[in-house]
Amino acid sequence: MPKVVFEADTHAEIVAQVRRWLASVEVGPEGQLSVSQAIEQGAELTKDAVRVIAAAAPRPVADSEVARALAGMGYKATDVTRDALVAGLDQLEQLTGGSVFKTVSDKGRNAAYQMNVSIAKQILKQLHGV
Repeated sequence: MPKVVFEADTHAEIVAQVRRWLASVEVGPEGQLSVSQAIEQGAELTKDAVRVIAAAAPRPVADSEVARALAGMGYKATDVTRDALVAGLDQLEQLTGGSVFKTVSDKGRNAAYQMNVSIAKQILKQLHGV
């Protein structure tokens, strides 16, 4: 019998893991994410980064109220930004009938490919000392 297990120290961490797991199943047609899904996953990634940074701090620093408050502020700022972006994009999608996102998605995919090639060439030059 298949089963899914989530392990964490707090309820909030388990909820975040469940959300990430559910988001990984909600991929659109042809394996593409919607703009909203990409924003959601980016926000969760940012919160994971905050969590990793906080966990890497020495125990006295990590347990301090200042560190907890800063991490909490990072989570809240990420959530507020995510919610504002998704709401704004939803409104834009309604106004345009969804035509803007298709165009931007196609253009973005091409731009990312071109950008990746140029960056890869620069990285190779740096690695080889040219």
